[in-house]
Amino acid sequence: MAKKDKGKLENAAETIILPDGYMPTVDEPFMNEMQLEYFRQKLLRWRSELLNEASQTLQQLSTESLHKPDQMDRAQIESNAALDLRTRDRERKLLQKIDYALRRIEDGSYGYCEDTDEPISIARLEARPIATLSLQAQEQHERMERVHRDD
Repeated sequence: MAKKDKGKLENAAETIILPDGYMPTVDEPFMNEMQLEYFRQKLLRWRSELLNEASQTLQQLSTESLHKPDQMDRAQIESNAALDLRTRDRERKLLQKIDYALRRIEDGSYGYCEDTDEPISIARLEARPIATLSLQAQEQHERMERVHRDD
């Protein structure tokens, strides 16, 4: 099914049940309903894990006591908290990319390169389900960044 022929993936969770152990393959039609549902579920699980970790961090930060008598203990707590907050900020940005990938599943553009409109390989999507560029387009993008960074 070509990208342009796809409509929105309506009620995917209600209509598509993946077989146990299902993994997308290159032998099936690209971004068919099973593949889309597979990646949708993978993204939703990843999103849920990140939100759970963020919640745990907030809970931990609210229970940590900065009223330790030892200055070294306080410094270590503050250092750990700063590291946790930086990590959560990176995860917040990752959550935005996950949400964007989920929207792309809904609008039928998921799995296709934003630059070339060519399919992104299943292996790349499996490794990085938030990928928006094919490997070739990503490499070109990175080469251009290096060139312009030297200016």
